Amino acid sequence: MKPIILVMLFSLLTINLLAQQKLNVKGQLSGITSFSPDNDLDWFVGGRYIPEASFKIRLDSIHNLNFNVALNMDASLLFHPFSNSETDGNIDPYRIWVRYTGKQYEIRIGLQKIDFGSASVLRPIQWFNEIDPRDPLAITAGVNAFLGRYYFKNNANIWLWGLYGNEDPRGFDIAGTYKKDPEFGGRFQSPVPKGELAVSYHHRTADATNIFPSPDLEQIPENRLGLDGKWDVGVGLWFESAYIKKEKNLGEQFLGTLGIDYTFPVGSGLMLVVEHMYIEYALDGAGLNAKANTSAINLSYPIGFFDNLSVFATYSWEAEAPSLFVNFQHDFRKVTTYLMAYYTPSTTLNFGNEDSDFVSNFTGPGLRLMVLFKH
Repeated sequence: MKPIILVMLFSLLTINLLAQQKLNVKGQLSGITSFSPDNDLDWFVGGRYIPEASFKIRLDSIHNLNFNVALNMDASLLFHPFSNSETDGNIDPYRIWVRYTGKQYEIRIGLQKIDFGSASVLRPIQWFNEIDPRDPLAITAGVNAFLGRYYFKNNANIWLWGLYGNEDPRGFDIAGTYKKDPEFGGRFQSPVPKGELAVSYHHRTADATNIFPSPDLEQIPENRLGLDGKWDVGVGLWFESAYIKKEKNLGEQFLGTLGIDYTFPVGSGLMLVVEHMYIEYALDGAGLNAKANTSAINLSYPIGFFDNLSVFATYSWEAEAPSLFVNFQHDFRKVTTYLMAYYTPSTTLNFGNEDSDFVSNFTGPGLRLMVLFKH
């Protein structure tokens, strides 16, 4: 993968010189440390740098070519005072794509982020990323994909996509993807009175051998249907749902979220978001029917121009397990700091798979400090 990255970088620089376009280079450097006393006094220290290079070639007054390359470079130390400490470090491609845009359409090919839906926290159709709502940086791995979008004059739009070579679980996936088979799907979104409504479809071949090492579970055709809508009627109202059907009699899954938001006229404006998610999984052949309910509340309040306080809490009704995450943000001239306090039970809802950037194996109470510098 690293030679491919170098070739892409060299190609971008060459094309940029030939086209006499200005190369835009930026990046974000973040450092993080956290302490959780319920985990044998484990102390975590990590750093991440995401450099990004992009430029645009204007073909005419309507058509453009855009190029983007970004890397994800991270290193971490997990300190155990009574045993050997653990270190880790990686350099991975983060985004590598080219985009062609016209008057009412765009086509993007490469390693990219694909995101849609109405929900903001508990997201049934978070099919292609693993954004953790507690993460201020919203870091997520990309997918190797083709994405085409067409925008109608009445603000309706249609999406078509194809994916290949992606194997890791994403969002609320339990099983990974069989990377040798392509994935494909689409989405149609249309304005409706006081809001918008959308329907989405996706097909993939799931690979459940990461759960049960059986050849029969390596290639499982799977179809997904999503429906979501959002309205502004004085308060924000939305719903988001997904129905997932696996072949080979491996079950059906339904995920549904209802949400509301409102900004109270208190001081600078107190923003409240409330969502509730219902999940049901049925495996008729084994007589299995599992259900789960989770509620989430997100409060955000700006304290002046440079400070913001947010509180994020969830409650799992079946497990009777609450979680709490408090984040105080302060903006300096070139640096942003985040001071976080949290309580995470072992049975809390997992917002992303265990490889996502913000998920920690720590449980119980803890403190976390993050410092972000952008250039």
